[in-house]
Amino acid sequence: MLLTSTVRWWVLVAALSFSATAFAQRDTTREALTRVSESLSNRRDDGVLPRALIPAIVVSVKPAFEESKASYAASALKTLIRVFTADGLRSCEACMAPRVYMSEGYLEENSADLTTEEIARLDATVRGTGAPAKTAIWLDETPEGVSLRIISLENGRIILAENFDRSLKESAESAHSFNASRELERRAKNQALAHVFLDAAVYPGQHVSLDFSEQWGDTNANISGLSISFFDPLLGIGGSYFRVIPQALNLMVGAKILISMPTALTLALSQNSGATFIDPLFTGVLMLRMPISTSNFAIIASLSTNGRFGLGISLLNVSFLPVLP
Repeated sequence: MLLTSTVRWWVLVAALSFSATAFAQRDTTREALTRVSESLSNRRDDGVLPRALIPAIVVSVKPAFEESKASYAASALKTLIRVFTADGLRSCEACMAPRVYMSEGYLEENSADLTTEEIARLDATVRGTGAPAKTAIWLDETPEGVSLRIISLENGRIILAENFDRSLKESAESAHSFNASRELERRAKNQALAHVFLDAAVYPGQHVSLDFSEQWGDTNANISGLSISFFDPLLGIGGSYFRVIPQALNLMVGAKILISMPTALTLALSQNSGATFIDPLFTGVLMLRMPISTSNFAIIASLSTNGRFGLGISLLNVSFLPVLP
Protein backbone atom coordinates (compact mmCIF):
# COMPACT_ATOMS: atom_id res chain seq x y z
CA MET A 1 0.00 0.00 0.00
CA LEU A 2 2.86 2.34 0.85
CA LEU A 3 4.60 1.52 -2.43
CA THR A 4 1.42 2.22 -4.39
CA SER A 5 0.98 5.60 -2.68
CA THR A 6 4.61 6.50 -3.38
CA VAL A 7 4.26 5.56 -7.03
CA ARG A 8 1.09 7.63 -7.35
CA TRP A 9 2.84 10.60 -5.71
CA TRP A 10 5.75 10.44 -8.14
CA VAL A 11 3.38 10.09 -11.09
CA LEU A 12 1.52 13.21 -9.93
CA VAL A 13 4.77 15.17 -9.53
CA ALA A 14 5.96 14.07 -12.98
CA ALA A 15 2.66 15.05 -14.57
CA LEU A 16 2.72 18.49 -12.95
CA SER A 17 6.36 19.01 -13.95
CA PHE A 18 5.64 17.99 -17.53
CA SER A 19 2.66 20.33 -17.65
CA ALA A 20 4.74 23.24 -16.33
CA THR A 21 7.52 22.50 -18.82
CA ALA A 22 5.08 22.31 -21.71
CA PHE A 23 3.53 25.63 -20.70
CA ALA A 24 6.99 27.23 -20.48
CA GLN A 25 7.84 25.89 -23.92
CA ARG A 26 4.69 27.36 -25.44
CA ASP A 27 5.31 30.66 -23.70
CA THR A 28 8.87 30.65 -25.05
CA THR A 29 7.54 29.99 -28.54
CA ARG A 30 4.98 32.80 -28.35
CA GLU A 31 7.58 35.33 -27.29
CA ALA A 32 10.03 34.08 -29.92
CA LEU A 33 7.39 34.60 -32.63
CA THR A 34 6.91 38.14 -31.33
CA ARG A 35 10.66 38.71 -31.73
CA VAL A 36 10.42 37.37 -35.29
CA SER A 37 7.64 39.84 -36.13
CA GLU A 38 9.51 42.78 -34.58
CA SER A 39 12.83 41.91 -36.18
CA LEU A 40 11.46 41.33 -39.68
CA SER A 41 9.34 44.48 -39.51
CA ASN A 42 12.36 46.57 -38.48
CA ARG A 43 14.51 45.09 -41.24
CA ARG A 44 11.77 45.67 -43.79
CA ASP A 45 11.32 49.29 -42.74
CA ASP A 46 15.10 49.89 -42.73
CA GLY A 47 15.45 48.42 -46.20
CA VAL A 48 17.70 45.57 -45.02
CA LEU A 49 15.04 43.00 -45.88
CA PRO A 50 14.00 43.55 -49.53
CA ARG A 51 10.35 44.24 -50.14
CA ALA A 52 10.51 42.22 -53.38
CA LEU A 53 10.29 38.88 -51.55
CA ILE A 54 6.64 38.28 -52.32
CA PRO A 55 4.80 36.30 -53.34
CA ALA A 56 6.38 33.86 -50.90
CA ILE A 57 5.45 30.23 -50.40
CA VAL A 58 5.35 28.94 -46.81
CA VAL A 59 7.03 25.53 -46.96
CA SER A 60 7.06 24.54 -43.28
CA VAL A 61 5.62 25.67 -39.95
CA LYS A 62 6.50 22.53 -38.02
CA PRO A 63 5.91 22.31 -34.23
CA ALA A 64 8.52 20.75 -31.96
CA PHE A 65 6.19 19.57 -29.17
CA GLU A 66 2.98 17.58 -29.02
CA GLU A 67 1.42 20.31 -26.86
CA SER A 68 1.90 22.94 -29.57
CA LYS A 69 0.95 20.72 -32.48
CA ALA A 70 -2.58 22.09 -32.77
CA SER A 71 -1.76 25.79 -32.34
CA TYR A 72 1.74 26.47 -33.58
CA ALA A 73 0.99 26.54 -37.32
CA ALA A 74 -1.69 29.20 -36.92
CA SER A 75 0.53 31.33 -34.66
CA ALA A 76 3.46 31.08 -37.06
CA LEU A 77 1.33 31.98 -40.08
CA LYS A 78 -0.19 34.91 -38.21
CA THR A 79 3.33 36.18 -37.49
CA LEU A 80 4.32 35.95 -41.15
CA ILE A 81 1.12 37.69 -42.28
CA ARG A 82 1.99 40.68 -40.07
CA VAL A 83 5.20 41.14 -42.04
CA PHE A 84 4.41 39.97 -45.58
CA THR A 85 0.57 40.52 -45.58
CA ALA A 86 -1.92 37.81 -46.47
CA ASP A 87 -1.81 38.66 -50.19
CA GLY A 88 1.94 38.09 -50.24
CA LEU A 89 1.90 34.56 -48.78
CA ARG A 90 1.03 31.23 -50.33
CA SER A 91 0.57 27.98 -48.40
CA CYS A 92 2.11 24.70 -49.50
CA GLU A 93 0.31 21.90 -47.68
CA ALA A 94 1.93 19.25 -49.87
CA CYS A 95 5.46 20.43 -49.11
CA MET A 96 5.81 18.39 -45.91
CA ALA A 97 4.08 15.25 -47.23
CA PRO A 98 5.84 12.47 -49.16
CA ARG A 99 5.95 13.30 -52.87
CA VAL A 100 5.25 10.76 -55.59
CA TYR A 101 6.47 11.38 -59.13
CA MET A 102 5.32 9.16 -61.97
CA SER A 103 6.35 8.95 -65.59
CA GLU A 104 6.40 6.23 -68.21
CA GLY A 105 8.19 3.28 -66.66
CA TYR A 106 9.23 5.34 -63.61
CA LEU A 107 7.80 5.81 -60.09
CA GLU A 108 9.53 7.80 -57.36
CA GLU A 109 8.46 8.49 -53.74
CA ASN A 110 10.48 11.08 -51.86
CA SER A 111 10.03 12.03 -48.18
CA ALA A 112 13.30 13.97 -47.78
CA ASP A 113 13.54 17.75 -47.52
CA LEU A 114 12.39 19.64 -50.58
CA THR A 115 14.80 21.10 -53.09
CA THR A 116 14.21 24.55 -54.58
CA GLU A 117 13.25 22.91 -57.87
CA GLU A 118 10.60 20.78 -56.15
CA ILE A 119 9.21 23.80 -54.30
CA ALA A 120 8.95 25.72 -57.56
CA ARG A 121 7.26 22.70 -59.18
CA LEU A 122 4.70 22.44 -56.35
CA ASP A 123 4.09 26.19 -56.51
CA ALA A 124 3.37 25.90 -60.23
CA THR A 125 0.65 23.29 -59.56
CA VAL A 126 -1.28 25.42 -57.03
CA ARG A 127 -0.78 29.06 -57.97
CA GLY A 128 -3.18 29.02 -60.91
CA THR A 129 -2.90 32.33 -62.76
CA GLY A 130 -0.90 33.95 -59.96
CA ALA A 131 2.71 35.07 -60.26
CA PRO A 132 5.42 32.50 -59.43
CA ALA A 133 6.64 32.52 -55.85
CA LYS A 134 9.93 34.38 -55.44
CA THR A 135 10.94 32.99 -52.05
CA ALA A 136 10.31 30.01 -49.79
CA ILE A 137 9.89 30.33 -46.02
CA TRP A 138 10.51 27.84 -43.21
CA LEU A 139 9.41 28.90 -39.72
CA ASP A 140 9.76 25.89 -37.42
CA GLU A 141 9.50 25.59 -33.66
CA THR A 142 12.61 24.67 -31.65
CA PRO A 143 13.16 23.98 -27.92
CA GLU A 144 14.64 27.49 -27.51
CA GLY A 145 12.14 29.35 -29.71
CA VAL A 146 11.78 29.27 -33.49
CA SER A 147 14.03 28.84 -36.51
CA LEU A 148 13.51 30.97 -39.63
CA ARG A 149 14.86 30.44 -43.15
CA ILE A 150 14.07 32.43 -46.29
CA ILE A 151 15.43 31.10 -49.60
CA SER A 152 15.20 32.61 -53.09
CA LEU A 153 13.51 30.27 -55.57
CA GLU A 154 15.08 32.09 -58.50
CA ASN A 155 18.70 31.23 -57.73
CA GLY A 156 18.70 29.35 -54.40
CA ARG A 157 20.27 32.30 -52.55
CA ILE A 158 19.96 32.22 -48.76
CA ILE A 159 18.27 35.50 -47.88
CA LEU A 160 17.91 34.93 -44.14
CA ALA A 161 18.73 32.10 -41.72
CA GLU A 162 18.37 32.85 -38.03
CA ASN A 163 17.24 31.36 -34.72
CA PHE A 164 14.99 33.46 -32.49
CA ASP A 165 14.45 33.02 -28.75
CA ARG A 166 12.41 35.06 -26.30
CA SER A 167 15.32 37.39 -25.40
CA LEU A 168 17.28 37.27 -28.68
CA LYS A 169 20.21 35.91 -26.68
CA GLU A 170 21.76 34.21 -29.69
CA SER A 171 21.51 37.40 -31.77
CA ALA A 172 23.09 39.42 -28.98
CA GLU A 173 25.95 36.93 -28.65
CA SER A 174 26.47 36.99 -32.42
CA ALA A 175 26.52 40.79 -32.44
CA HIS A 176 29.03 40.81 -29.56
CA SER A 177 31.29 38.34 -31.40
CA PHE A 178 31.01 40.37 -34.60
CA ASN A 179 31.96 43.59 -32.83
CA ALA A 180 34.91 41.89 -31.13
CA SER A 181 36.13 40.48 -34.47
CA ARG A 182 35.74 43.86 -36.16
CA GLU A 183 37.72 45.56 -33.39
CA LEU A 184 40.51 42.97 -33.63
CA GLU A 185 40.70 43.46 -37.39
CA ARG A 186 40.88 47.24 -36.99
CA ARG A 187 43.66 46.83 -34.45
CA ALA A 188 45.55 44.54 -36.83
CA LYS A 189 45.22 47.16 -39.60
CA ASN A 190 46.57 49.87 -37.28
CA GLN A 191 43.38 51.91 -37.67
CA ALA A 192 42.32 54.41 -35.02
CA LEU A 193 39.46 53.46 -32.71
CA ALA A 194 37.07 56.10 -31.36
CA HIS A 195 36.13 56.02 -27.67
CA VAL A 196 34.00 58.04 -25.26
CA PHE A 197 34.88 57.78 -21.56
CA LEU A 198 32.88 59.15 -18.64
CA ASP A 199 35.17 59.24 -15.59
CA ALA A 200 33.50 59.68 -12.20
CA ALA A 201 35.87 59.60 -9.21
CA VAL A 202 33.67 60.42 -6.21
CA TYR A 203 35.50 59.47 -2.98
CA PRO A 204 37.19 60.99 -1.07
CA GLY A 205 37.82 63.67 -3.69
CA GLN A 206 35.82 64.34 -6.85
CA HIS A 207 36.85 64.35 -10.47
CA VAL A 208 34.19 64.00 -13.16
CA SER A 209 35.11 64.37 -16.81
CA LEU A 210 34.01 63.33 -20.30
CA ASP A 211 36.72 62.26 -22.78
CA PHE A 212 36.43 61.99 -26.58
CA SER A 213 39.44 59.92 -27.53
CA GLU A 214 41.06 57.88 -30.29
CA GLN A 215 43.13 54.75 -29.84
CA TRP A 216 46.11 54.67 -32.19
CA GLY A 217 49.68 53.52 -32.76
CA ASP A 218 51.37 50.40 -34.09
CA THR A 219 49.70 48.26 -31.43
CA ASN A 220 46.83 50.66 -30.63
CA ALA A 221 48.32 51.17 -27.19
CA ASN A 222 47.91 54.98 -27.21
CA ILE A 223 44.68 56.80 -26.32
CA SER A 224 44.47 60.58 -26.66
CA GLY A 225 41.82 63.19 -27.20
CA LEU A 226 39.69 66.01 -25.81
CA SER A 227 38.68 66.08 -22.13
CA ILE A 228 35.90 68.16 -20.54
CA SER A 229 35.79 68.26 -16.73
CA PHE A 230 32.90 69.10 -14.41
CA PHE A 231 34.68 68.78 -11.06
CA ASP A 232 38.38 69.40 -10.33
CA PRO A 233 38.47 71.73 -12.11
CA LEU A 234 34.93 73.02 -12.31
CA LEU A 235 34.10 73.27 -16.01
CA GLY A 236 37.52 72.70 -17.50
CA ILE A 237 38.66 71.78 -20.99
CA GLY A 238 41.92 70.30 -22.20
CA GLY A 239 43.67 67.22 -23.52
CA SER A 240 44.27 63.70 -22.27
CA TYR A 241 46.74 60.94 -23.04
CA PHE A 242 46.76 57.33 -21.83
CA ARG A 243 48.98 54.35 -22.46
CA VAL A 244 47.42 50.88 -22.47
CA ILE A 245 49.43 48.10 -20.81
CA PRO A 246 48.08 44.76 -22.13
CA GLN A 247 50.34 42.75 -19.78
CA ALA A 248 48.55 44.37 -16.81
CA LEU A 249 44.98 43.45 -17.80
CA ASN A 250 44.80 46.42 -20.22
CA LEU A 251 45.47 48.95 -17.47
CA MET A 252 45.37 52.52 -18.80
CA VAL A 253 47.90 54.93 -17.28
CA GLY A 254 47.72 58.57 -18.24
CA ALA A 255 47.16 62.22 -17.44
CA LYS A 256 44.99 65.21 -18.32
CA ILE A 257 45.92 68.88 -18.62
CA LEU A 258 42.83 71.02 -18.07
CA ILE A 259 42.18 74.77 -18.26
CA SER A 260 39.57 76.14 -15.84
CA MET A 261 37.13 78.11 -17.98
CA PRO A 262 35.65 80.18 -15.08
CA THR A 263 39.17 81.15 -13.97
CA ALA A 264 40.29 82.02 -17.50
CA LEU A 265 37.15 84.11 -18.06
CA THR A 266 37.58 85.90 -14.73
CA LEU A 267 41.25 86.66 -15.44
CA ALA A 268 40.31 88.07 -18.84
CA LEU A 269 37.62 90.35 -17.45
CA SER A 270 38.91 91.18 -13.95
CA GLN A 271 40.98 94.29 -13.20
CA ASN A 272 41.88 93.02 -9.72
CA SER A 273 45.14 91.06 -9.80
CA GLY A 274 44.56 89.85 -6.24
CA ALA A 275 41.25 88.15 -6.98
CA THR A 276 40.74 84.62 -5.66
CA PHE A 277 39.47 81.75 -7.80
CA ILE A 278 37.76 78.43 -7.25
CA ASP A 279 40.36 76.61 -9.33
CA PRO A 280 43.82 77.52 -10.62
CA LEU A 281 44.11 78.28 -14.32
CA PHE A 282 45.81 74.95 -15.10
CA THR A 283 45.12 71.61 -13.45
CA GLY A 284 46.98 68.37 -14.06
CA VAL A 285 45.27 65.07 -13.26
CA LEU A 286 47.07 61.71 -13.09
CA MET A 287 44.67 58.87 -13.95
CA LEU A 288 44.53 55.08 -13.77
CA ARG A 289 41.79 53.07 -15.49
CA MET A 290 41.46 49.34 -14.84
CA PRO A 291 38.84 47.73 -17.16
CA ILE A 292 36.52 45.24 -15.47
CA SER A 293 36.85 42.08 -17.60
CA THR A 294 35.12 42.59 -20.98
CA SER A 295 32.42 44.94 -19.64
CA ASN A 296 32.01 48.65 -20.43
CA PHE A 297 33.12 49.64 -16.94
CA ALA A 298 36.49 50.37 -15.36
CA ILE A 299 37.75 51.21 -11.87
CA ILE A 300 39.57 54.55 -11.81
CA ALA A 301 41.89 56.46 -9.49
CA SER A 302 42.65 60.17 -9.94
CA LEU A 303 45.19 62.51 -8.33
CA SER A 304 45.14 66.19 -9.30
CA THR A 305 47.61 69.01 -8.75
CA ASN A 306 44.94 70.57 -6.52
CA GLY A 307 45.66 67.85 -3.96
CA ARG A 308 42.46 65.85 -4.58
CA PHE A 309 42.56 62.07 -4.73
CA GLY A 310 39.50 60.07 -5.76
CA LEU A 311 38.32 56.57 -6.54
CA GLY A 312 35.33 55.72 -8.71
CA ILE A 313 33.96 54.19 -11.89
CA SER A 314 34.52 54.95 -15.56
CA LEU A 315 31.93 54.19 -18.24
CA LEU A 316 33.69 53.07 -21.41
CA ASN A 317 32.12 54.04 -24.74
CA VAL A 318 28.97 55.53 -23.24
CA SER A 319 26.01 55.75 -25.63
CA PHE A 320 23.09 56.74 -23.39
CA LEU A 321 23.50 60.47 -24.09
CA PRO A 322 21.61 61.57 -27.22
CA VAL A 323 24.39 63.94 -28.35
CA LEU A 324 26.99 61.17 -28.46
CA PRO A 325 27.54 58.74 -31.35
